[in-house]
Parts: sequence; structure tokens; C-alpha cells
Amino acid sequence: MLKNKKRFLYMLFVGILIALLIGKLMPHDPNNKHNEIFDHLIAVLITFIVWEGNLRIDEKLNQRIPWITRPGYRLSVQFVIALVFSALGVYIPMKLFNSLVCIIPPEREMILNFMSLGVGLVVSVIILTFEIGSQFFRNWKESLVQIEHYKTENIRAQLQNLKNQLNPHFLFNNMSVLSSLVYSDQDKAVNFIDQLSKVYRYLLDNRNNELVDLETELNFIHSYIYLLQIRFDKNLQFEMDIPKENMSLLLPPMSLQMLIENAIKHNEVSREQPLLIKIVVEEQKLVVSNNLQKRSVNETSSKTGIQNIKDRYRFFTEKLVEVIESVGLFTVKLPLLTGK
Repeated sequence: MLKNKKRFLYMLFVGILIALLIGKLMPHDPNNKHNEIFDHLIAVLITFIVWEGNLRIDEKLNQRIPWITRPGYRLSVQFVIALVFSALGVYIPMKLFNSLVCIIPPEREMILNFMSLGVGLVVSVIILTFEIGSQFFRNWKESLVQIEHYKTENIRAQLQNLKNQLNPHFLFNNMSVLSSLVYSDQDKAVNFIDQLSKVYRYLLDNRNNELVDLETELNFIHSYIYLLQIRFDKNLQFEMDIPKENMSLLLPPMSLQMLIENAIKHNEVSREQPLLIKIVVEEQKLVVSNNLQKRSVNETSSKTGIQNIKDRYRFFTEKLVEVIESVGLFTVKLPLLTGK
């Protein structure tokens, strides 16, 4: 409300200023006996029509042609519409004023009309320039805030991913497996160390990357799965079907690892109840599913795993991460992206 009051005060001031300006520019007519207060009123009325009309035009165009999508086309359209509207907003009230309030001699009418039209259009251009500049400045500030917000959220999600998923328990479990392999099967122990080094090499190489291609992620996952299957043996099974044409598509690094870790964390993995994890591509989505066999005593969960993935995806796309839980099956669908 306060903003509207200020705008009306501006209109009143500009209208009076225009009336005074035209009065100074027009030669004095000694035969003109009308009350000059009408000159000020018509100037204020025209200012109100032109100003408010341009604001309404701007609001309508914001809905149909947003600045952020087509700025050049929007500027051209708005400039033409605003000038036409402003010309009519000045000319029509002036003709009515001439007919009803103050009949102006023909030799002065044309001069007055052109002068009023010129002053009105100049003021309209100034108002339009001010409004467009203000909108650009506001949108620019909002975009900077959003960019910083998304950057912060992405960094926080990446750090949370590293903290929560490849935590000390992962290293501890693998060191325990390795210590037993050293005595029982040295060749397998050497291979185990090689795969473990590949896992941590991937983490080091991609810790600052926002997206990786699916082929790179799968190479890492093969090493990660090798470590898991040494630990769980046949109690943990995997099925993968990834067409080669999808290998260049992108996803946030370690998203797939996080889903596998999530499945193991929340489900029974035993000889009696082996856990089967399937990884396929459907409709340009990476689909990760597992048979649902929840642990009777579940681990304490921070409930940030899948939410972490959703937060990271929101930085890159409007496509949603789908989480589907049905009878005996838990499925997560990750959109595969086409460009960094």
C-alpha cells in the first residue's frame, strides 16, 4: 500500500511538472480565459493513464514473454506496445480536453497536440527505461542469490556425500577383509588392494566434479562391487544391463554408489536372504532396484542419503529423482543428463 501511495505522489508531481513545462513552452494566448487548474488536472490524468497503463502492460508481458527467456524479443515488443499506448493515452485525453474544457484555435491546436504528445512520449520512454532497468537489476540480484544458494547447496551435498557414504566404517570393513585375505589368498589380496585403490582414486579424481559420465561412474562401481562381493560373497548379487549408447550420459558422481550402500544398509544380507541389486537404464533413467527385506534391527539413519541425491540433482535439472517402494521391491530412478 505504501508503495502505491508513493507512486501516486510521483504521478501527481510529474503531471504538474509537465503542465508547467508545456505552459512555459507554449506562447501565451490572451484570449484563453479558462481556469489553469484544468491544465494541471489533465496533465495529472494523462500521467496516470500512461504510467499505470505501462505498468499493466509490463505485468501482462511478464506472464507471456518473461525477460529471462527472450530478453531481446521482449524489449522490442514492449517498446512498440508502450509507445503506441502512450501516444493514444496522450492524444485522446487532449482531444477531449480541447472539445469539453478549452476550445483551442486551430493554429494553436496542432502545436499544442504535438508538444503534448512529444513531452508525453519522452516521459513514457523515461518511465519505461526506468521500469525495465529496475526489473533487470532486480532479476540480476535474484539470479546471483540463487546461483550462490545452489552453489552452497551443491557443495554441502557433496561434502555430506563424502562424510556419510564412504565413512570410516567402509575403510575399516575393507581393512578387516584384506587382513584375512593376506593369510588365506595372497593373489586375491593383491587384487583386492588394486580395486580398493581404484575406488579411492575415483574419489580423489572426481571430488570436485559436479557431473561425470555414466561410463566413468560404472568403472568405479565395478571396483566398488568387487570389494563388496569379497566381503558378502554370494549373499550379495548384482545384475546390470547398461546399453553402450547411454555411457556418455551424465549424473552426479557417487550417486550410484550411494544407492548401493543405502540398499545394503537397510536390508538383510545373508545366505538365507541374499540381496539382489539390479541396475538398468530405462527411458534415459538409471534404475536401481533391490528386493525389499528390511532388517529387523535397522541401523540408525540420518535419512540424508536419497535426499542428498535429490538436492544435487536440483542444481542441474528440473527432472525429479523417483523413489518407489512397493511390495517386496524398492526402486530409485535417476535422470541421466545430456550436457554439463
